[in-house]
Amino acid sequence: MPPPELPPLPALTRAEAELIDRYLDVVDLLGRINPAREGDTYRGLRAAQALVGEAAALRDALALMHRRRETELHATTLARALRVLDGERRTARVGLPPRSGR
Repeated sequence: MPPPELPPLPALTRAEAELIDRYLDVVDLLGRINPAREGDTYRGLRAAQALVGEAAALRDALALMHRRRETELHATTLARALRVLDGERRTARVGLPPRSGR
Protein backbone atom coordinates (compact mmCIF):
# COMPACT_ATOMS: atom_id res chain seq x y z
CA MET A 1 0.00 0.00 0.00
CA PRO A 2 1.58 3.33 -1.02
CA PRO A 3 1.87 6.06 1.61
CA PRO A 4 -0.82 8.75 1.58
CA GLU A 5 -0.16 11.56 -0.84
CA LEU A 6 0.98 14.82 0.70
CA PRO A 7 -0.90 17.96 -0.18
CA PRO A 8 0.83 19.98 -2.87
CA LEU A 9 3.14 22.79 -1.91
CA PRO A 10 1.52 26.19 -2.29
CA ALA A 11 2.78 28.41 -5.09
CA LEU A 12 5.96 30.09 -3.89
CA THR A 13 8.42 32.41 -5.54
CA ARG A 14 11.88 30.96 -5.96
CA ALA A 15 13.11 33.23 -3.16
CA GLU A 16 10.30 32.10 -0.83
CA ALA A 17 11.12 28.46 -1.53
CA GLU A 18 14.78 29.15 -0.76
CA LEU A 19 13.78 30.89 2.49
CA ILE A 20 11.69 27.88 3.57
CA ASP A 21 14.47 25.42 2.69
CA ARG A 22 17.17 27.39 4.52
CA TYR A 23 14.90 27.97 7.55
CA LEU A 24 14.25 24.24 7.88
CA ASP A 25 17.97 23.52 7.52
CA VAL A 26 18.66 25.85 10.46
CA VAL A 27 15.80 24.32 12.50
CA ASP A 28 17.13 20.80 11.88
CA LEU A 29 20.57 21.83 13.13
CA LEU A 30 19.15 23.58 16.20
CA GLY A 31 17.22 20.40 16.97
CA ARG A 32 20.48 18.44 16.90
CA ILE A 33 22.15 20.99 19.19
CA ASN A 34 19.25 21.12 21.69
CA PRO A 35 20.82 20.25 25.09
CA ALA A 36 17.46 18.98 26.39
CA ARG A 37 17.59 16.09 23.90
CA GLU A 38 19.58 12.87 24.16
CA GLY A 39 22.82 12.77 22.23
CA ASP A 40 26.49 13.41 22.52
CA THR A 41 28.56 16.57 22.48
CA TYR A 42 30.27 15.69 19.21
CA ARG A 43 26.94 15.59 17.36
CA GLY A 44 26.04 18.98 18.85
CA LEU A 45 29.45 20.39 18.00
CA ARG A 46 29.18 19.28 14.37
CA ALA A 47 25.69 20.76 14.11
CA ALA A 48 26.84 24.04 15.67
CA GLN A 49 29.70 24.27 13.19
CA ALA A 50 27.31 23.69 10.28
CA LEU A 51 24.86 26.22 11.73
CA VAL A 52 27.19 29.09 10.87
CA GLY A 53 26.98 28.37 7.14
CA GLU A 54 23.27 27.62 7.19
CA ALA A 55 22.50 30.84 9.07
CA ALA A 56 24.41 32.76 6.40
CA ALA A 57 22.41 30.98 3.68
CA LEU A 58 19.18 31.91 5.49
CA ARG A 59 20.34 35.52 5.69
CA ASP A 60 21.17 35.48 1.98
CA ALA A 61 17.71 34.10 1.12
CA LEU A 62 16.07 36.94 3.04
CA ALA A 63 18.42 39.50 1.49
CA LEU A 64 17.52 38.23 -1.98
CA MET A 65 13.82 38.61 -1.22
CA HIS A 66 14.44 42.13 0.02
CA ARG A 67 16.45 43.05 -3.09
CA ARG A 68 13.65 41.70 -5.29
CA ARG A 69 11.24 43.93 -3.38
CA GLU A 70 9.48 40.93 -1.87
CA THR A 71 9.02 42.95 1.29
CA GLU A 72 6.18 40.99 2.93
CA LEU A 73 6.21 37.46 4.27
CA HIS A 74 2.92 35.80 3.41
CA ALA A 75 2.68 33.89 6.68
CA THR A 76 -0.36 31.78 5.81
CA THR A 77 1.17 30.51 2.57
CA LEU A 78 4.61 29.98 4.10
CA ALA A 79 3.08 28.13 7.07
CA ARG A 80 1.26 25.81 4.65
CA ALA A 81 4.55 25.09 2.90
CA LEU A 82 6.23 24.39 6.25
CA ARG A 83 3.48 21.95 7.21
CA VAL A 84 3.79 20.06 3.90
CA LEU A 85 7.55 19.81 4.51
CA ASP A 86 7.07 18.33 8.00
CA GLY A 87 7.89 21.61 9.69
CA GLU A 88 5.77 20.90 12.76
CA ARG A 89 7.78 17.81 13.69
CA ARG A 90 11.07 19.43 12.76
CA THR A 91 10.49 22.61 14.77
CA ALA A 92 9.24 20.60 17.78
CA ARG A 93 12.76 19.21 18.19
CA VAL A 94 14.01 22.72 19.01
CA GLY A 95 11.78 23.07 22.09
CA LEU A 96 11.82 21.23 25.39
CA PRO A 97 10.64 17.62 25.31
CA PRO A 98 7.57 16.73 27.40
CA ARG A 99 8.15 16.26 31.12
CA SER A 100 8.90 12.72 32.23
CA GLY A 101 6.51 10.89 34.58
CA ARG A 102 7.72 12.59 37.78
